[in-house]
Amino acid sequence: MSGNVPAPGEAPMPAANAAALLRRNASDPSIAGRVAVRAGDETWTHGAYVDECCRWAQLFLSRRTDDAPFHVGVLLDNVPEYLFALGGAALAGATVVGLNPTRVGEHLVRDATHTDVAFVVTEPRHESTVEPLSSSMEVLVAGSSLDKALASVPEGDPGIEPDASTPWALIFTSGTSGAPKAVICSQRRIMVTGTRMGIILGVGPDDVGYVCMPLFHSNAVMVGWAPSLVYGCSVALARRFSASGWLPDVRRYGATYWNYTGKPLAYLLATPQHADDAKNPLRVAYGNEGAPRLVEAFARRFDVQVIDAFGATEGGVAVQRVDGMPDGAVGLAGEHVRVVDAETGAERPRARFGADGTLENPTECVGEIVNTGGVGPFEGYYNNDEANARTMRNGWYWSGDLGYLDADGYLFFAGRNADWIRVDGENFPAGPIENAVLRHPDVLAGAVYGVPDAQAGDQVMASLVLRDGASFDGAAFASFVDGLADVGPKWRPRYVRVCRELPRTPTNKVLARVLVHEKFRLDRVGPGDAVWVRGRDDASYRPFDAGAEAALRDEFAANGRARFWDL
Repeated sequence: MSGNVPAPGEAPMPAANAAALLRRNASDPSIAGRVAVRAGDETWTHGAYVDECCRWAQLFLSRRTDDAPFHVGVLLDNVPEYLFALGGAALAGATVVGLNPTRVGEHLVRDATHTDVAFVVTEPRHESTVEPLSSSMEVLVAGSSLDKALASVPEGDPGIEPDASTPWALIFTSGTSGAPKAVICSQRRIMVTGTRMGIILGVGPDDVGYVCMPLFHSNAVMVGWAPSLVYGCSVALARRFSASGWLPDVRRYGATYWNYTGKPLAYLLATPQHADDAKNPLRVAYGNEGAPRLVEAFARRFDVQVIDAFGATEGGVAVQRVDGMPDGAVGLAGEHVRVVDAETGAERPRARFGADGTLENPTECVGEIVNTGGVGPFEGYYNNDEANARTMRNGWYWSGDLGYLDADGYLFFAGRNADWIRVDGENFPAGPIENAVLRHPDVLAGAVYGVPDAQAGDQVMASLVLRDGASFDGAAFASFVDGLADVGPKWRPRYVRVCRELPRTPTNKVLARVLVHEKFRLDRVGPGDAVWVRGRDDASYRPFDAGAEAALRDEFAANGRARFWDL
């Protein structure tokens, strides 16, 4: 291959900054004429893409002020304009703040204010969402005010050479258990991650990435889009993930790699199966949070290699996936990756397993996953000294994730720190219970979390989405739970909520805080879902109806715990 395009899986020549990378793609004859972006029937070559990014860079510079951070809010679906904004920011030295369209009202105002957004770019379908911001900042809407603004700016590359350490994006964490934090992602970090992901995925100039995860999240930017810049290939955009539209899009665009996060594998496996599902161009998928049985079933059905890795937006902990890993492991921990007591920093004992694979010492071995060698690629949270101090204390990177290590150094994920449950004085993580419950053949997706007990501590609650055509049988499910060797009596769910769907972030992560708030309250759960309850010695789950709810509320009040009812 002529020019600077690397062979598949081969690291390219590094660029000094993201602006230089874009200029290389536009000027190198071996790259410039290749398609960079595909969306529906529209395409942009790398040369045309950079030309458009120059217009956006000039737009951003026309609105830059000396007394405020150069931060541009972007609230768009996965449309080409999102990528033009990212490219324009690279050329102007600006920072894109990816705003989440499901964060509305005061929450959206909080996110924009917290990150010092100067003005916002959006589209008509989200115009009402950003209305609360319009009183304090300019809002440019695609198809109207945005188009007029772009038409009025100077032509050409502004010729700026940003430092590689310039923040290119502020990417919010998912906020599954609290307010999202804005992770600083410099031009260097996104380029380095794009290079590394290209090597892992074997990306070459002829590859096509399919990006249907939201572009305001790190998974889409760093795994889906960044490799296309570094390796001179292309990406195809879908506004949003659609289980029914996924395979037709993969075939239509000739997609060869795909990024996912959360539960898309489960949703895709729930679609009607066809004999030709494996006839598609996709060769590799990369993501996280896929249950092992789902990963295997997906790989087999669609004939694709699935790399399900452990990771977070911050990127402070890395593990190595190797062949022959134990079931459930996320990878082999390096010498600096440890599992420690969150309070003392003391290393936790290694996990012990019974002959049947049951984890025998969960209360001893589960702790917080840390990187004692430093913070890795993590560059800090924007405007959040408290979170920075907590995450980087003692010179370590504290992930906020729970896990355990086996005797051979394999790391197992056990949930988030917010996922600890305390029943009858015993603390344990929700993750292993959730993994066990998901083994039920009728359960498509689920979440396990703690809800308040009427007397003290917590009780275990599970929210489940069943496969089409399945119904919940209280006695049969109780028998299934009792037969789980790795779920002890205190770990068994007291409450089960059968859901039409789980509340999720746009990146398909379950919003645990929403489920915890709704708990077993029928006025919050809503009429479409059903709640079931099981007493300590009951052989079956029974419907949790209005009478049972009233009695439980009275019990909370009698024990002086009425405040927990409304939390």
